Amino acid sequence: MPTGDFNELIPELKEWNNGQGIDVRTWVECEGNFRMAIGYSTLFWPRFTEFEDYVLREGFSVECLRDFQQQCGGERKRIEAVMNHLHLDGIQSTSCEDISRDRLLYLGGVLREIYQAKLAWQFPNKRFEVFFDDSVLMKLADYQITFYQTT
Repeated sequence: MPTGDFNELIPELKEWNNGQGIDVRTWVECEGNFRMAIGYSTLFWPRFTEFEDYVLREGFSVECLRDFQQQCGGERKRIEAVMNHLHLDGIQSTSCEDISRDRLLYLGGVLREIYQAKLAWQFPNKRFEVFFDDSVLMKLADYQITFYQTT
């Protein structure tokens, strides 16, 4: 499980209850809403589909797939890796001011575990590589997660 101090990742937790703080679950209950929860469910339990010999994120473009097939010389791993990648800074609007390296590293680690579990559950006869580079020296825009079949 990715590590991270919720009080560091969500500093306002410490401010609740006249400075006595609040746990992250209660904070979500107070600050969240069901519309956002439904939206985030597509990120935290993504929908994958099989198309031809590929496993791809639901909603992919066949036209883009055909372009990448040509660009990648038909190499399935490379095609799936580019088709399935998700830039973590794109989870929120570019005007979102609370982006940070620590938050992207935490989310990337969580998403890696989710993708591994979801892909194994949904496609038990296939094997996948789920890739998230957790290097701390990258630009924030470079953090991304992707996956491809290994068999």
